[in-house]
Amino acid sequence: MRLARGGLVLVGTAGMAYGAWLLLSRQDLGQIAEVVVWLAAAVVIHDGLLAPAVLGLGWVGGRLLPRPVARGAVTVLVLLGPILLVAVPVVGRFGAKADNPTLLDRDYVQGLVAVAVLCVCAGVAVALGELRSPQRADEEE
Repeated sequence: MRLARGGLVLVGTAGMAYGAWLLLSRQDLGQIAEVVVWLAAAVVIHDGLLAPAVLGLGWVGGRLLPRPVARGAVTVLVLLGPILLVAVPVVGRFGAKADNPTLLDRDYVQGLVAVAVLCVCAGVAVALGELRSPQRADEEE
């Protein structure tokens, strides 16, 4: 396990070093400054807004929802929440350009509908699992 962890650290460090080398060797100082500002903003937004919101919603969901439902809801929140935030610009078609029809050329709303269908299916699976669980049968007797 220690060897695998060391290997992953080594691969990650090498990847970051290569990325830093590419950034420093191929960009001018103004572009590097923009990257630094963007990275700092990403940390502030994640640590100041996204993480507390997910923790708060997870805590509220854990208190208000039955345990199996809360687990599923928190899992969906943690996994799909960031994906939906990243999808907002795509679904809103921000950045689409009339002179480049290949940019944002899909109906991205269908993807969100698919996510909604998956969430409903997960909810049904949780409900069916709760109905069939042995603990539930013991409680009814």
